Amino acid sequence: MSTENQIPTTTAETVSTNPVDRVIQYHVQTKHHFNRYSRSLGYLDWANQPDSFRRFDGAQLIPLPLLKPDEEPLSPTYNAMYERTDVPCQPVSLKTLSRFFEFALALSAWKKAGESEWALRSNPSSGNLHPTEGYVVLPQIHGLDLAAGLYHYAPKEHGMEQRADFQADPLARLMAAFPHNA
Repeated sequence: MSTENQIPTTTAETVSTNPVDRVIQYHVQTKHHFNRYSRSLGYLDWANQPDSFRRFDGAQLIPLPLLKPDEEPLSPTYNAMYERTDVPCQPVSLKTLSRFFEFALALSAWKKAGESEWALRSNPSSGNLHPTEGYVVLPQIHGLDLAAGLYHYAPKEHGMEQRADFQADPLARLMAAFPHNA
């Protein structure tokens, strides 16, 4: 199924039963294209904004430590990112996960105008009108007191919540395409 072809309005007869086709069809129908915007109401519905901070009922929050700028693990400097040397690897720990999510998806500030208050992100979006989504797949790691599984990042709390358990065999198949210890 092409992702650039226009798809007619979906009717009950045209809905695929294949889950992958349904995801692609949804994506095609709701995305912007080079020659047009996605279908919409034609205005922003400010009264029905989504919650910017998605959480999952019943999921235990695992707080991540808030690290000081000079606290280990240190992140490479801006200039070091453009040098021909490798950025040193760090073992996965709650501190390295914290630093990663802090720079990738964390909140950087809060703004207020009148009665409205909103968060700014390390990685801004076009209007901040959707939930920040970040997930990490973790195998069982020696020294990390977390079960192997899929974890969702919760930026408002700067923590993670486990969404799925992974047994060793399915996780090994999932990670087979990646370098050892990825």
